Amino acid sequence: MSRLDSFIARMEAQRDCLNFLKPTIDALPGPILEVGLGNGRTYDHLRTLFPGRDIHVFERKVAAHPDCIPPDDRLFLGEAHDTLRQAAGKLGPTAALIHTDLGTGDHAANMAMGVWLGPALDALAAPGSYILANQALDVTRWQRQPDPPGVSKDRYFLYRVG
Repeated sequence: MSRLDSFIARMEAQRDCLNFLKPTIDALPGPILEVGLGNGRTYDHLRTLFPGRDIHVFERKVAAHPDCIPPDDRLFLGEAHDTLRQAAGKLGPTAALIHTDLGTGDHAANMAMGVWLGPALDALAAPGSYILANQALDVTRWQRQPDPPGVSKDRYFLYRVG
């Protein structure tokens, strides 16, 4: 598979997972967290899926399309390792949905990141909430959920917080 085909498959899986979760997340209280703004496509999709919902975004340095930048009071700017900890102190374990699409393209670096990322996200996740990640994360109170229809195995990882 070419890198372009892989990117397209990942984006389709991301969209399909978010669309699949919409009715479930609509029934849950709490904010939505987007970890990694990038150019803002997923943030824009989340705003469309969940109008009026608080969506907090984490990004090292904003380089998104101007129409896809969250308001300052919903943006945690800096290294995710630090800003997730700050958000846990501010928001607590209240998130209904956390989506993370962090990665470096380096498998070993991604595995190392996953060691701290899972627990950092867990500190923000409400019981019964959902985590959607582009990589496998190992957190004791999370249960891996079946892939939504049409999403290839291990293309995206969906968890429910116990």
